[in-house]
Amino acid sequence: MNPQIDGRGKAGTLYIVATPIGNLEDITIRAIRVLKEVHLIAAEDTRRTRILLDKYQIPTPLTSLYDQNERGKSGLILAKLQKGDDVAYVSDAGTPGISDPGYILVKEAISQNIRVAPVPGSSALVAALSVSGLPMDRFVFLGFLPAKPARRRGLLASLKQDERTLVFYESPRRLLSALHDIDELLGEREVVVSREMTKVYEEFLRGTAGTLITRLGDVQVKGEVTLIVAGCSGEAPEYSDVELHRYHQQVRQEGGEGLSLRDMADRIARETGVSRRRIYRLLLFP
Repeated sequence: MNPQIDGRGKAGTLYIVATPIGNLEDITIRAIRVLKEVHLIAAEDTRRTRILLDKYQIPTPLTSLYDQNERGKSGLILAKLQKGDDVAYVSDAGTPGISDPGYILVKEAISQNIRVAPVPGSSALVAALSVSGLPMDRFVFLGFLPAKPARRRGLLASLKQDERTLVFYESPRRLLSALHDIDELLGEREVVVSREMTKVYEEFLRGTAGTLITRLGDVQVKGEVTLIVAGCSGEAPEYSDVELHRYHQQVRQEGGEGLSLRDMADRIARETGVSRRRIYRLLLFP
């Protein structure tokens, strides 16, 4: 497993290993072999990874590497790799680095001419997209929607004219708020809420954001959520004067009070796709 690096001696390989997002049977034969053969497995959560290792009788030593310690711990792992040890990195579930830790470790390994090898497998965004029924030839993955309402609304407004299918991760606690913002800012779009994929309570909810809000009611959604939204149909976005004034107030309440009239107009135009001239006129003569 140890490749030659630039003729300077043997160094280990860093394997980025995808693991199941729910059902433990969704692991590849190669992933099991690699996890058994490496000298060390670095895991986002050693407790969750231990369940997987026990199921497949993988005795490889474990160490933790998660968001809070990734920068510091990466140095120790890179030192092992430079000495010739092979290391695998796994996140809680799915493919590392996709809204999970792993980016810093991979970037540093590449900078040190250490071989980084993917061991592909499960990914929540690809799994959800594959059964969404929405176009898959062009899509954009944007990770978790911002937790702060103003930032979330600003992001969604900036995507109003994007014709690609939109894929997000979302916290179940914020799902209804996100759907309300999608309904208001993106309009009548087909939406798919994918929940607990590959697990016992797997569920796919389809419809417009408005209909899904009604269906969910006050129910507290549980489990991991992947949110897929149809892209713009190509028609020009339309905002009423009332909607633009409401958007202006939202921006001000979320920290935009210090913006000049021109800067405010520029920001709203950028985020909504509405002409700057129209917005400036509305702000000047409310």
